Amino acid sequence: LLAQTLAKILDVPFSIADATALTEAGYVGEDVENILLRLIQAADYDIARAERGIVYIDEIDKTARKTGDNPSITRDVSGEGVQQALLKIIEGTVANVPPQGGRKHPHQDFIQLDTTNILFICGGSFDDLDRIVAERVGARGTVGFVRGAQGQKNRDLTPAELLRQVIPDDLLKYGLIPEFVGRLPVTVSVEPLDKETMVAILTEPKNAIVKQFQRLFALDNVELIFTDEALETAAEEALKRKTGARGLRTIIEETLLDVMYEIPSRRDVKKCVIKAETILGKSGPLLLTRSEHPVVWDLEETA
Repeated sequence: LLAQTLAKILDVPFSIADATALTEAGYVGEDVENILLRLIQAADYDIARAERGIVYIDEIDKTARKTGDNPSITRDVSGEGVQQALLKIIEGTVANVPPQGGRKHPHQDFIQLDTTNILFICGGSFDDLDRIVAERVGARGTVGFVRGAQGQKNRDLTPAELLRQVIPDDLLKYGLIPEFVGRLPVTVSVEPLDKETMVAILTEPKNAIVKQFQRLFALDNVELIFTDEALETAAEEALKRKTGARGLRTIIEETLLDVMYEIPSRRDVKKCVIKAETILGKSGPLLLTRSEHPVVWDLEETA
């Protein structure tokens, strides 16, 4: 979303690619040139405009080399092979892009695209990268003991604080090849979501989850109200699940599922109030009539 907003401000074409779908040339899967085809399509086939675009490659951490106790003895065509295939494109080259996508074949005309001025942004979750950083800075030793006074101090660092100290050596140990790391000179870690940010995600965007459900309830002429405590509780529960902002929709869906089946058959209901206890599953939503009188309904019978 950050990269997409940047592209909108700069008025340049933008495309998102999924690194997990890419494979080395000659194997089943997508060629890396298909990333450039999406950028060309985003620019309405204006090559000059596409050559100044932005490409975001997601899930790049999934292309890391297989390391550990059981490394693969076969060719890693969707991991290290993809990193190698991306090298020339990221560095800057004139790439031959198939106009219809798919595999290249000799009797096909290609679109030539200069990637020198294209901004490539690679992102991923990089699970356990903080552990690699922790071992390097002495926050944890190979057998669980910290090293020295600085190590004792670093032991109190959170995963987010450890990720701020990432250096290329950490990425190499994680499984990225040196040539690939060298072509991505800027490494940035993003801050984890806190409770206040989660509440803002629930309510502030124009397509916020709460606004979506309020619109859905309005189709039955019912006003949906979330108390401040309910929003904070939903944010806290999402943080416990460690699934980021995606967990918010799951929690709100679970909370409103039964009442969404009840309301269409109840013409006397004009207001639905969600409290913190409702989010925690300790009580059902409070249904009110136009005169603010509570409506009795059986949650178990609805379920």
